[in-house]
This record gives sequence, C-alpha cells and structure tokens, in this order.
Amino acid sequence: MTHSFDKSKLPSRHVSVGPERAPHRSYYYAMGLTEEEIARPFVGIASAGNDSAPCNTTLNAQADVCRDGVNRAGGMPRRFNTITVTDGIAMGHQGMKSSLVSREVIADSIELSMRGHCYDALVGFAGCDKSLPGMMMAMLRLNVPSIFVYGGSILPGQYDGRDVTVKDVFEAVGKHAAGNCPLKDLIALEKVACPGHGACGGQYTANTMACVGEAIGLSLPNSNMMPAPYESRADIAIAAGEQVMELLARNLRPRDICTREAFENAARVVAATGGSTNAGLHLPAMASEAGIDFDLFDVAEIFKTTPYIADLQPGGRYVARDMYEAGGVYMLMKTLLENGLLHGDCITVTGKTLGENIDQVTWNPDQKVIYDVKTPLSPTGGVVGLRGSLAPDGAIVKVAGMDRLQFTGPAQVFDCEEDCFAAVEARQIKEGSVIVIRYEGPKGGPGMREMLSTTAALYGQGMGESVALITDGRFSGATRGFCIGHVGPEAAECGPIALVEDGDLISIDAEAGTIDLHVEETVLAERRKAWQPRTNDYQAGALWRYAQNVGPASKGAVTHPGAKAETHVFADI
Repeated sequence: MTHSFDKSKLPSRHVSVGPERAPHRSYYYAMGLTEEEIARPFVGIASAGNDSAPCNTTLNAQADVCRDGVNRAGGMPRRFNTITVTDGIAMGHQGMKSSLVSREVIADSIELSMRGHCYDALVGFAGCDKSLPGMMMAMLRLNVPSIFVYGGSILPGQYDGRDVTVKDVFEAVGKHAAGNCPLKDLIALEKVACPGHGACGGQYTANTMACVGEAIGLSLPNSNMMPAPYESRADIAIAAGEQVMELLARNLRPRDICTREAFENAARVVAATGGSTNAGLHLPAMASEAGIDFDLFDVAEIFKTTPYIADLQPGGRYVARDMYEAGGVYMLMKTLLENGLLHGDCITVTGKTLGENIDQVTWNPDQKVIYDVKTPLSPTGGVVGLRGSLAPDGAIVKVAGMDRLQFTGPAQVFDCEEDCFAAVEARQIKEGSVIVIRYEGPKGGPGMREMLSTTAALYGQGMGESVALITDGRFSGATRGFCIGHVGPEAAECGPIALVEDGDLISIDAEAGTIDLHVEETVLAERRKAWQPRTNDYQAGALWRYAQNVGPASKGAVTHPGAKAETHVFADI
C-alpha cells in the first residue's frame, strides 16, 4: 500500500525541501533521481555486506532487492554500507580484539550516515555476530521506523556422512594437536565444513541475535532462520522494504516496539534456544540505546526460569536450517507463549502484537528440533548467570547440553589467551583445574576477545568436560564445556580475577548461580596492595579510544551514556 507523506515533518526535509536546498537536490539529480522521487521519504538501507567471510557475501544483493519494496511502497531507497569484523577469521589471534569494538563502530557509522543525510527510515541487513546487535543498536539510537533483516545462516557441511559446522573444524585442530586427527583428515574437513554463503550454522552468536530480532519485534515473523542460499530470501528483503514504509506512515518506531517486556521476551528466547552467552552482553547494550535498565542480572533472572527447548548445536544436534524447516523462531515462541513465558501484547514491526503474529502459527508436533515447554530438554535455561566472590559484578555460562553443573578445582592462571593456548597445545593443562584467562576484558584486552580457539582445542584433546575455564573476556556462541565469561569487575580494574594465583581454589555452581574464590579476605587485601595495572600495546588508534570509553560488561560494554542522557532524538529533528 502506498501512502501519502508530509515531508515537512520528516528529517529528509533538511536535504530536499525548499529553495535553500537546491544545492542538495542537485546531487540527487546527478544520481538520476526525478523531482517526484526526491519528494518521497528517504529510506536508508544499511548493509554489512563485504567479502571478508561467507556470513556477509549475500547482504549487498539482499539490500539491493530491498530497494524494490521501498519503491513499491512510495519511498526513495538510499543504500549504504558499514563494516564487519568476522569472528571466525579474527579468532585466536590479536585480530579478535577488533570484534566487539566493531559493534560500536557499526552502530556509530550507521548513526552518522543516517544523521548526515537525514534519512527518514531504516532497513538494516547484517550477517555476522557483532553486526546484528550493532545494527539494532543504531535503530534504537536513531529511533526512526526500522526493520532488521538477517542475511541467513550457512547450510551444514557434510563429512563422514554427518552434518558439520566450523565448530567441528576448531575442535579438530585440538584433536590434531593431541595426535588424534591426521593432518589429511583436518584438511578434508576444513574444505567441506562451510559449503557456501551464510553465517555459522549452529546456535552461535549470529543465529542467537537473529532470534532476538524476531523475539524483540524488530524483524518480520519467521524471516531470520531461513538459510542464506534460499531464493525466497529475496521475498523477505522486498517485504521489509514495503513494511518499513507502513511503519513510517504509522510513525511506529523501534522504542515503541523494544519495551522492557520485549527485552524480556528476547532473553527468554535466547535461553530457550541454548543461545550464545554474548546475548548477555548485547541485550543490555541495546537496552541502553532505548533508555531501559536491563543489565546482565536482569538477563540472568529470565534465564533462570526458562526451559531449554531447542535441540541446537553446539549443545544439541541440529543447525539453523533444521530450526527453520521445523517452523522457526515463531514455532518456538508458540509453546513459550502458550505456557505463560512471553509477553504477547508487545507490538512488532508487523503493526500487530507478538501474540497476534503467533496466532498465525500452528504447532507442528512432528518436527524434532523444538520441544514443547511441558517436555523440555532441561527445566531451566541453556544459559545461566553467576555471581559470587570471584565475580561480584556477575559472569555468564552456557549450560545447554552439559551434564555437569558444579565444578571445584585449583586455578591455573594466564594473563592472556595466547599463553593459555600455548599451554593447551603443549598439554600442560591439568585435569580438574580451573583455567583463568584474564586481562581480556573490554578495557584490559582491550576489546574483550572470544576464546573459541582455546576452548575448542581443549575439547579436541578430550579435556572439555574435565576442566573449567574462567575469563573476563568472552566466548564464542560455538563454545561448549564449563566456560564462564564476562567476569566482572575485570582484571584491568583490579577485580578479584586479577588477584587469583595458581593453586587457589575456585568453585562454580551453575544450578545455584554462584562463582567463588576460596581465599581469605586478608590475603586478597595484601595481594590488592601489591597489584600493579597492566599495560598493553594498544596506546593509540581505535582500540585505545575504546578502552578509554568502554563501560563494564554487565552493562553491555557500551561506550556512551545511551538514551537516558539524550536531549533530543534524531527522528524528531
């Protein structure tokens, strides 16, 4: 449906209306626009597309197709790009320090492009880990009518007659180091694990945040779990372009959609799917952009009361393609809503409530991926929040698929991931130990690296269930095992994790939600007096600037005050 729009009330009037804007309009004429087209609302179409990894390679094409939907509904599409840092390629070396920082750069770059060109609405296409929350953070920050579109997941590879993902390759590296995987088998696996376009196939960070997009109401229903290679992704892109014009006509904005209750819905879906612990970082960051208090402990409270009902990798058997075929995110939300675990009255980008959207879904009892809430895989969530003397500001652990929920052992301490990975490769990690990797937090890293190379290598060596790993950094959504991240305060701020020494006893209880360092307070006080801040090599550039501004992981590791400090919103200029 094409609407009639009054541009005098839209941001794009500043670049297209009135005699004084003749110079601005001359640029649009230079690009082939007509007078009628310049008079339409301007819709920013942001793409995180690039050639860095298969997660991003279809995004530009999808964004270009979205133009058709915007045009059909009476808007003028204006496509632009932002960056991505792809974790699978940045993993295991210094490049991973750029990953979380890229989330802020993505949000900032979209904000600046939208502000500078005065676009009236936004459709965002993202495919890899940080680009998803970065895109949604920009939408909440700008508060123009917006729709988020995920580029889709990769199809699983085939090896030895079974489905495989990049997680299997990371773990095979550990097996090879342990002498349990010949080099020829590792090479054969790496060549088939990722068979084409799309983001990592398990319930890792990208697919977790794709589920968040639907659960929080910023994405069209059952759009995000469709694999990237499916031709019908073009229909989703067109539909998003058309629907964003409907949102503009109704002045339905992201902060109208992403209420406190919507964030609770999103956290519920993360836990129910055994999603990435990174959601415990990204949801508070998104909430900050909306001016909503929703920190790691709020997320953890919801996790605590959520059954784990989606049998997805890395803890389970299936990948995103299988979840899509089983009915997608809305099939999962059907059973959550029917059992009182979702707020059904939250409005979504369809213009209808979440409950009204779910009413269109019929439960499929024959699919094998999504369990009914009454018969869950486990009664409480796939992700758990922790707190205790080692982490007064909290920590987080993914327990989906784990049998062991308590662990006590002596510490083996490393001041960076490289030192720990070297110890793993040299088989110096002792069974029963609690590995501590510190100075990898948002400020201390800087950049809060993920530790998939280390955790996967441990699993590949058969040590995944016999050790625990604690860090003030992060874990990949593909990480499995007893791995606790986001420990706060971080070591760079002299949190308790900075004071741990080899042999100190540490206990973790994922059922009780506790994580404790068993060292007398008097001993810790002496260690605290002797502690010296650790310097890093990043004393200039983007990583230095990030370290100066970043806040604690429990609040989302954000770099600005958020909506609470606003004096005006871009959408209202």
